[in-house]
Amino acid sequence: QVQPVESGGGSVQAGGSMRLSCTVPRIILSTFTMYDWSWYRQAPEKERELVADLSSGDYADAVKGRFTISKDNARKRVYLQMNDLKAEDTAVYYCSAYTSSRGRYWGHGTQVTVSS
Repeated sequence: QVQPVESGGGSVQAGGSMRLSCTVPRIILSTFTMYDWSWYRQAPEKERELVADLSSGDYADAVKGRFTISKDNARKRVYLQMNDLKAEDTAVYYCSAYTSSRGRYWGHGTQVTVSS
């Protein structure tokens, strides 16, 4: 079983930047690379939504041009670089690992709060 762990959340002022990180403790490289990694977010009283998917290169319209998803195989980490943050980016951000054969695994989430 894969249990993603997110880090890097916190509070920032509008216009600022933040980088989220996701890893799976003790995961081996071959397992890490077999998964499709993505970031989702859930704002209060809203449904969870896809923010960025690494394999497809898809981004939510609201974050295109501001957010970038990337992966470092050597460190076995997935990142979400967020620039020009807006108040509406405030949400709990979740890292997700997916394969068609094993399904989707979620992290516990990290809170991002953007003050205007």
